[in-house]
Amino acid sequence: MAPTALLSVSDKIGLAHLATTLQQRHGFRLICSGGTAQLLREEGGLTVTTVADHTGAPELLNGRVKTLHPRIHGGILADRHKPEHLEDLQRQGIPPIDLVVVNLYPFEATVAGGTATWDQAVEVIDIGGPTMLRAAAKNHAHVSVLTAPDQYGPFLEALAAGGVDLQQRRRLALAAFRHSARYEAAVSQWFGAQLEEDPDPLQVTLPQRQRLRYGENPHQPAVWYGDSQAGWGAARQLQGKQLSFNNLLDLDAALASVQQFPPEQAAAVVVKHTNPCGVATGADLATALQRAMAADEVSAFGSVVAVNRPLDAAAAARLAAIFVECAVAPGVTAEALACLARKPNLRLLAMDQAAVAGASGRQLRTILGGVLVQQRDHEPVDRSGWQVVTTAQPDAVVLEELEFAWRVVRHVRSNAIVVSRDQQTLGIGAGQMNRVGAAELALAAAGERSHGAVLASDGFFPFADTVKLAAGAGICALIQPGGSKRDEESIAACNDHGLVMVCTGRRHFLH
Repeated sequence: MAPTALLSVSDKIGLAHLATTLQQRHGFRLICSGGTAQLLREEGGLTVTTVADHTGAPELLNGRVKTLHPRIHGGILADRHKPEHLEDLQRQGIPPIDLVVVNLYPFEATVAGGTATWDQAVEVIDIGGPTMLRAAAKNHAHVSVLTAPDQYGPFLEALAAGGVDLQQRRRLALAAFRHSARYEAAVSQWFGAQLEEDPDPLQVTLPQRQRLRYGENPHQPAVWYGDSQAGWGAARQLQGKQLSFNNLLDLDAALASVQQFPPEQAAAVVVKHTNPCGVATGADLATALQRAMAADEVSAFGSVVAVNRPLDAAAAARLAAIFVECAVAPGVTAEALACLARKPNLRLLAMDQAAVAGASGRQLRTILGGVLVQQRDHEPVDRSGWQVVTTAQPDAVVLEELEFAWRVVRHVRSNAIVVSRDQQTLGIGAGQMNRVGAAELALAAAGERSHGAVLASDGFFPFADTVKLAAGAGICALIQPGGSKRDEESIAACNDHGLVMVCTGRRHFLH
C-alpha cells in the first residue's frame, strides 16, 4: 500500500515543494483540507484527495468541522504493532496515515495588534489542527508529524536516505507538542487578558532563540528564549560577535533607560553591569553620546550603549573612539555602519519601536523554586503629581533638570542616587545598603561639578543626613518620592540650607 500523507496547513510556505517531492519521488497519496488541496492542484498540478472525499462527509459549519472524523483519526492513531488495531482499520476500510503536516490557525498574529474583537479571535482558535498534531505525536512510533516549514528539508533528506528513524520521529513529536502547547497558552493568555484575570497557572512558552556560550560565569550553562516577533528576539544584529548572557542583561538595562527619553530629545545611555554610568542629552545624537561617555570615562570603557535615535555617521565616529562591547539604536545609517565596520567585534543591534512595543508588559524573575511576576515599571514621567515641599521654589530650568535626573535614577539599582547638571549625569551611586553611602559615591564622583547640580533619589529620605550631605556638596535641588514619616525632617533641612525639594509621590525601586 502506498504511504499516505495528510496535509492541512495555515502557513503554506514550502508546501508545494514538499508535496511534489512526496508524491513524485516517494509515491505518497496526499489527503488535503480544502485550501491546501486547491493550492497543490493549482500551483503543483498534483493529484490530491480532499478530506471530504476521504471521509465521505462534507465540511460542516463553514469549515469548523472537517478533520474530526474516525477515518482521519483512526488512520493516524492506529498502532501497527497491534493486530486488533489493524483489524479495525481493515474492517472499516481506513487506510493508515504515515505523515501528518499541520500548522495551526494564526491566532497569535490575529491578536498581536491588540485590536482583535472576541469574534475575530474565537474564529482563529484551531480545533482540528491541535487534535491531529497530538494524535500524530502520540503515535510517533509509526507516524511522522511536521509543524513548520523549516522541518520539510531535513525530513525529505531523511526520507531519501532510507527513511525517518524512531529518534527523528520522537524529536518531531516533541516539536509538535511544543507547538500545540504554545498555541494553547496564547489562547488562554489572551482570554485572561480580556477578562483582566491573572494567569493561573503561569504559562510561559517561548521558542529557543540561541544557546549561549555560558551564563554570568563560564561554569554556568545558559540558553536565550525569546519571541522572534517582539523584544530582543526581533532586534537585528548588524555586526559583531555572538551576544552573551551578560551582554543581553546590559542591553536590556540600557534600552529601558534610554526609552525614558522621547526621540525629539537626543539621548544616550552608557551602562556597565546593568547600571547606567553615563546618561546625557544633546542637540544631536553625537553630542549626547559624547556627553554620556564623558560623564564617567573610566566606566565607559567596555560598556554597553543605547541611543534613542537612528545612529548616524557623526555619532558612530564617537562610538568608534572607545572600546564598547555592544550598542543598540532604533536604526543605523549606511554611513554609520561603514564607520563601525573597522570595529568588527562591536556587537551592533538595530531595534525599532515596534519591537519594543510588541514585547510583553510582564516582568518575570526567578527565586529558588518559583517565579515572581510583575508589571514592568515603564510608565512615563508625569509631573502632575509632583509637589514642591520647600520654601525655595524651582524655576523652569531646575524643574527640567530634576526631571532628567528622575528619568535616570529609576534605572539605577537601589539604593540609588543620581547627581546631574545640564542634562548630563555627573555622579551615580548604585546598589548601596544605605542611601547615605549611595549619595557619598555619587557626590564623590561629581566632585566640584556638584555645585549648582541637582540630586535624585529612588527612595525617600527617612533622615536629614542625605540632605545635609547634598547641601555641603553644593547641590541646589533634590527630587525624591516622599512618603516617609520623617519627611518634615528632610524638608526642614532643605529649608535651613535654601534648597529646593520636590516630592513625586511615586517610588521607583530597582532591586
